[in-house]
Amino acid sequence: MPYSILLAHSYLTIDDNLDTELSIPYLLVRHGVAFNYDTKAVVPAIMNGLPRNALRSGLSPTIGLFALLPPWAAYLVHQALVRLLGLLGMYALLRREFLVEKRSSVLAAALALCWAVLPMYTIYGVSVLGQPALLLAFLGLRHGPARWWHWVLIVGFPLWSMFVFVGPFILAALGGWWLWDWGRTRRPNGRFLAGLVLLLVGYLVVEWRLFYSLLVAKQFVPHRLEFDMAQLTDMSLQAGLQSAAQFFLFGQYHASRFLRGAVLLAVVVAVVLAPAGQRAGRLRRFAPWLVALAGIALFSGFYPQLVALAQTRLPLLVAFNFGRFHFLTPLLWFLLLALALRCLPGRWQGAVLGLQLLIGLGMNPEWLNNLRELAGRPNPHEPNYTAYVAPALFRKVQQAIERQTGLAPAQYRVASLGLPPAVPQLNNFYTIDSYQNNYPLSYKHHFRPVIAGELAKSPDLRRYFDAWANRCYLFSAELGKNFRVGAAPPRVVQDFDFDAAAFRQLGGRYVLSAAQLATPARSGLRLAGVFEQPGAYWRIWLYEVTK
Repeated sequence: MPYSILLAHSYLTIDDNLDTELSIPYLLVRHGVAFNYDTKAVVPAIMNGLPRNALRSGLSPTIGLFALLPPWAAYLVHQALVRLLGLLGMYALLRREFLVEKRSSVLAAALALCWAVLPMYTIYGVSVLGQPALLLAFLGLRHGPARWWHWVLIVGFPLWSMFVFVGPFILAALGGWWLWDWGRTRRPNGRFLAGLVLLLVGYLVVEWRLFYSLLVAKQFVPHRLEFDMAQLTDMSLQAGLQSAAQFFLFGQYHASRFLRGAVLLAVVVAVVLAPAGQRAGRLRRFAPWLVALAGIALFSGFYPQLVALAQTRLPLLVAFNFGRFHFLTPLLWFLLLALALRCLPGRWQGAVLGLQLLIGLGMNPEWLNNLRELAGRPNPHEPNYTAYVAPALFRKVQQAIERQTGLAPAQYRVASLGLPPAVPQLNNFYTIDSYQNNYPLSYKHHFRPVIAGELAKSPDLRRYFDAWANRCYLFSAELGKNFRVGAAPPRVVQDFDFDAAAFRQLGGRYVLSAAQLATPARSGLRLAGVFEQPGAYWRIWLYEVTK
């Protein structure tokens, strides 16, 4: 409801979402390469032509929505559909497998609602919220007889989920389950195996351009091979344990970050309220779930340290994150909650579910910030979509450039300082910088001289770029990792050590800066205009490279 009222003035999660993910489907559609899998195809608006095969598949409802609607509307409709499917999938799973009694329908509906409102990166599709439906399909294959809709759910999941986040880990978990069943019953379950193969084939079809470009055509060497976890990771035992505790109690934000307190409360109460002779039995029922969740948390918490130790011998550990089993834990926690709720009296069930609903909504930043938008008290540090993307402001910048030079956006390249490149990208600029999980290593090396002077000033930024560089940005040691410099209070960068010649070699002509440069001439730049717009989050100083 908040989104339906606020529309384009809705708050959308910014970090790792609006500052990167929304621009990708928008640009794939805008430049007509969503379904172009030629190894020479590029997205010209990103990094001087980012290989199309470095980006997400076009075989997704997400791409279809961005083809039909403006980015903000596509995101809101997409989120509504993903959460609705999550709600229905969880309800169906609970009613068929966990809360099957007739009197449990309201309980199942309430728990499904708690699931559907979790803080979630819905731009990743049904990667997490769709897991109950996928589990329901495989339970149907396991028990038999198989129904047509089981196969439909299995085929549909790869189309609307992100392989790199959940694909290998779901396949590994289901494969392990199949092997355990085989060892226990001495008979392999053919239907279950067929479902596994179908799921794998689905991912291979959806992501074939990624596998082909990296493994067969070897279109480019990914920058991820230069990740250096030894520079980025605290190797102490305390840091690993703290990270594991975070994974266990809160999870990870991409996979849904919420306090597991309601689930643990339900488990404790279920054991404590059990008759004396049944407590041990209930504890034995819950213990395997908690042990499995603790094991995943320990593995995920210590995984960066394991990679740091093994990265020289096993480079693949650096290029691909094998520690994402934590994407399975939100569903495991909710299934454990369902088991515990079955053991609780009605008043406790209501209290636990109420607490879980409050946790889900209270830890959902989109929900909270949109309530503030509706109340007329927006968070000054979390702008809504219109304020953040600021289309009217950037239209002014484009028009000014066109008046001065006669050039359209496709005829020049820009880079951003103090604001994410996704903002100009969503406003149809062509950027030489970007926030990307996968791009050619050679481009990182070509871009580095542009910012080498600023990296030399800051060991933290130098480590951030050299050992990671997903954010291939213009950096300023004075701004640090502040990539969201709002119009108020204004910021002035006193000394911007910028290599204008290297910038020109990359095709760069303009710098869109959210901070004023005190001495632009020393950076090989000249001020070409200052732009403001009521309601926009940014003030833009437009600097042109001097000839």
